[in-house]
Amino acid sequence: MNRYLPLFLILLVSTGSLAQRRVKMKHADSLIGSIRNGDRFDRLIGNVIFIQNTTTIYCDSAHFFKTKNKIEAYGKVHIIDGDSVDVTSRELTYDGNDKIAHLRKKVVFTKLGIATLYTENLDYDRKKNEAKYFNGGKLVDTTNVLTSKKGYYDVRTNLAAFKSDVVGVNPDYTLNSDTLQYNSKTRIIYFKDETIVKDKDGGVAIYKSGFYNTNQKLSALNLGVIESVEYKIKGDAYDIDDAKKIYKAKGRVVMTSKEENMLIFGDDSFYDKKTGISKVYGNAYVAKIDDDLDTLFISADTLVSIENKNPKKKRLLAYNKVKIFKKDLQGIADSLVYRSLDSTIYFYRAPALWSSGNQMTADSIRIRLKNKKIDKLYMVANSFVVSQDSLSNFNQIKGRNMTTDFKGSSINNVLVEGNAESLYYALEEREEDLDSIRVKLTITMGMNKMICSKMRIIFVDGKVNTVNAYVKPDAQFIPPHQIKEADRKLKGFIWRGEERPTREQVVKKDGNESHPSKIVKH
Repeated sequence: MNRYLPLFLILLVSTGSLAQRRVKMKHADSLIGSIRNGDRFDRLIGNVIFIQNTTTIYCDSAHFFKTKNKIEAYGKVHIIDGDSVDVTSRELTYDGNDKIAHLRKKVVFTKLGIATLYTENLDYDRKKNEAKYFNGGKLVDTTNVLTSKKGYYDVRTNLAAFKSDVVGVNPDYTLNSDTLQYNSKTRIIYFKDETIVKDKDGGVAIYKSGFYNTNQKLSALNLGVIESVEYKIKGDAYDIDDAKKIYKAKGRVVMTSKEENMLIFGDDSFYDKKTGISKVYGNAYVAKIDDDLDTLFISADTLVSIENKNPKKKRLLAYNKVKIFKKDLQGIADSLVYRSLDSTIYFYRAPALWSSGNQMTADSIRIRLKNKKIDKLYMVANSFVVSQDSLSNFNQIKGRNMTTDFKGSSINNVLVEGNAESLYYALEEREEDLDSIRVKLTITMGMNKMICSKMRIIFVDGKVNTVNAYVKPDAQFIPPHQIKEADRKLKGFIWRGEERPTREQVVKKDGNESHPSKIVKH
């Protein structure tokens, strides 16, 4: 007898399993037997109820194919699946063997306490715990509304995937994408394709990967673009805190100005939306291009952009180890300020500028740009203009304040006001016979020295041509043999030629693919 026990157990288990698979009709007001294409079925009308395990199906009427374990339900269809899923529709086809429900017309799929999905066509696979729509749908929770042409919802993980014409709406932003994932429990959005996010203040961000926590308003992103009021910000990775309105970009950062032909490069950056302040640091430099593609480069330890509705308060700051390079101008300073309103660059703390063969120094210097070209250069306190001639003599101009006018890319004239002094060497070129060979020689004829209250120096081809002195000038010409070493330098003279930066010292090799010459105006 014991030999039949295993067979009995197998039959018992199989019977129990089969019973779990069968759909049972629990109630109907009326039942009419019928046949369709040779298949017998029951026509159920009024308060129809079916059950299968923990699933209950309600409807107004139904066709029940008991042999096929299949239901066709109509009217107010209502499915309760366990204690977490609630679904309503107007029509239902349910296969009890595969446990797949095909719901049509005004479908409302609810994961209780989590989210609700609205669509006209939904297939719900109870085995996979997955709901799919394919002709437009909308997912709604307490935080977000997400719509798309196609999508699916995983009941176990609460992860929804959206495909084609994805639109997300939130009190703080709207987003558009082709592919997106969203966890309706954690409220985290996962970016799987280029996604454009516009916030309520008009800011725009473009994300290609990463995630955004809509509850905490935090995100970690890769390969995207953030837009502030005045810049587009791009990097390899992003950290976003929407609650505090702080946005960080890391790795090959590029900030593109929307108003000017200007890019800011660096290793890291952050943008504080509340204050309108952006910072870039780590191999940081600016590339500002003129219409003729003559680029002004500015590098520093840290670059700061300040946005403001008041144009007078908008500016770009650079501080610590500032260097600038332009074909016709190079310079260094401890810090720098660029104001776009009046196109003026301010240099502070021991600045030095070089143009052609001229070195300009002062306690502070400012450059005014006109039509994106250098127009005037103002030197304030302890001003010096120095150049070295072909015989290594140093021509010098000194004064309290100086104003330098440019013509094209060269110095045209310098106006010196207050305690003006000048010292420049008169040179002469001669041809002489040396060992029966005719050679050209340059010799020093003497040194011109002048002191007055005010003077104007006219330059030709970047070199001193004439000096005009005003208010009690005291001038003397010293022959070469009478020039003393102490007379060769004005008080405070320093030659800083070795500090003159090259392009390679200013333009950092950061591996960025964006080349300054390719900037276009936005």
